[in-house]
Amino acid sequence: MRSIIFALAFALSASIASAQTRPRDFVDVTTFVPGLVVEMRYAGAHNFVGRPIHGYEALVCWLTRPAAIALADVQAELARFGLGLKVYDYYRPTRAVADFAAWARDLSDTAHRAEFYPTVDKSQLFQLGYIAERSGHSRGSTVDLTVIDRATGAELDMGSPFDLFDPRSWPTSNAVNSAQRANRLMLQSVMRSHGFNPLEQEWWHFTLAREPHSRTYFDFPVTAR
Repeated sequence: MRSIIFALAFALSASIASAQTRPRDFVDVTTFVPGLVVEMRYAGAHNFVGRPIHGYEALVCWLTRPAAIALADVQAELARFGLGLKVYDYYRPTRAVADFAAWARDLSDTAHRAEFYPTVDKSQLFQLGYIAERSGHSRGSTVDLTVIDRATGAELDMGSPFDLFDPRSWPTSNAVNSAQRANRLMLQSVMRSHGFNPLEQEWWHFTLAREPHSRTYFDFPVTAR
């Protein structure tokens, strides 16, 4: 009996270790996309939690190779118009998603409400879809990004900042002006043309339609190696 228990424990530990090993088809996106601007919000303190998120241990942007190649095509198309991409998040470990969920359940922590969810009660974040128990980011083919002017580095005005939990952040929101809506539609159009699908609640969120790991949620930490 002890040998059976030991074997099961060993198999379980091996499975967990395997799940936390980065697959070979994950690549550093900055090596694929020339001129990409990176602002990894969850590796620092400028986010709705107010501290680095669990699992973000290095400023490296991991993404599956197909998604990185598609993103390089997006960057090349935007460059023709003097524009480029600025990214906020790529692959997200499941431990980071759990960190978000734990924060959302702590209703006493509203330190950053004024910037990130001023019109939404924190108790409604799960119900409204702003926080979830699982994230497509953990499958490795989802990105959060915006468009910048390559000459100045300034972000195009999208009508709401990244990670604003508010109906104004919905791509189809009527609360933004015509220029802001045009910028959102431009971003959505160029991303769709290179195989990415948008998310209903967030203008910055896109997932590769033909993602290679559509049913696998990874938990390896974001490290340099």
